[in-house]
Amino acid sequence: MKNCLILSFTLIFFACQSLPAQKKHYYKEMKQLQSAIQKNFYDNAAGYYKEAVTPKPGENPYSYLWPICAMYQAANEIEVVEKETGLVDPMLRIIGDYYDPAPPAPGYASYIMKFKGGDRFYDDNQWIGITSMDAYSRTKEQKHLAIGKEIYMYMMTGFDTVLNGGLYWQENKKISKNTCSNGPGIILALQLYQATKQKTYLDTALLLYNWVNKNLRTPSGLYYDNMSVKDQKITTWTFSYNTGTMLQSSIYLYECTGEKKYLQQAIAIADSSLTFFYGKGKFRDDYWFNAVLLRGYQHLLRYNKDLKYIKGFKRCLDEAIANNKHTSGLFGKEHPLHLVPQGGMLEILARFAWFEQKYKLNDESIK
Repeated sequence: MKNCLILSFTLIFFACQSLPAQKKHYYKEMKQLQSAIQKNFYDNAAGYYKEAVTPKPGENPYSYLWPICAMYQAANEIEVVEKETGLVDPMLRIIGDYYDPAPPAPGYASYIMKFKGGDRFYDDNQWIGITSMDAYSRTKEQKHLAIGKEIYMYMMTGFDTVLNGGLYWQENKKISKNTCSNGPGIILALQLYQATKQKTYLDTALLLYNWVNKNLRTPSGLYYDNMSVKDQKITTWTFSYNTGTMLQSSIYLYECTGEKKYLQQAIAIADSSLTFFYGKGKFRDDYWFNAVLLRGYQHLLRYNKDLKYIKGFKRCLDEAIANNKHTSGLFGKEHPLHLVPQGGMLEILARFAWFEQKYKLNDESIK
């Protein structure tokens, strides 16, 4: 593990040197952050990432699953820019140590199994499934498709007719049904439909999509956080990642069905989110949350060539680079403690490293 990761970073360094000077600003930022993450969060001896730069007394020494999901997606996006880096497989080996085969279906625990594991969350599993399907789309390696299928089977154990449908958030505390467990569930189902053409996946996606839009969509076209099982109360937090999964779900549905209403819905969500989340030129919430919305913006470029969403996001990214970097190279000037936002920013920078090779981000034209 240690040698593999060191080799990967060496390859990134030399690949970066070969890029034209005007097209490697975000690539350099990505490389610098990746180095800082490895230095501050990665335990070479154990082969695991830490949850925090300095864990507090009594805290688990290594990361919970959610930050590893962030690092897994970031690894995939770095491989999109430079295939030779080989970061996905080492991350998969780490994720494998969270694998819990317990009934009703195998899935991934919130903590490393040899250290007693932890609760299972449907959304954490879905993030792994989505990244695996992204990797499958890129590489066609069957191991990635197999992970996606298995996680789909696990997530469907979280579905029932309480609240007239929808997926729970946490396996053993079924107290709410959340956008964060249904939105990524829709994406995973549609990725599997595209890969297999099995109609069951499309049927599931439509069932979940309609449920979220009926119960958790805001009047402005964004998305609330969750609905309580006990009293049907809506928790009205509005986060960028929830909007991001529903934006990308709409795009996938357009691809899978050809129905323009889904593309129109995607554009409407993108327009509302651009003003709400990026209108003030500064990120409103966690970097990883914003990374999920950026996925939707990038996906939308296939069908809507207007760069306004990417440019609005870019203003916030540039502000963060200018004003919120710690001396360690991590993001968060005051408290660069936790791995989730670092993994989210690493994914953002990898996606912008791709953008700056493909688009002229400082004017209205597209290469």
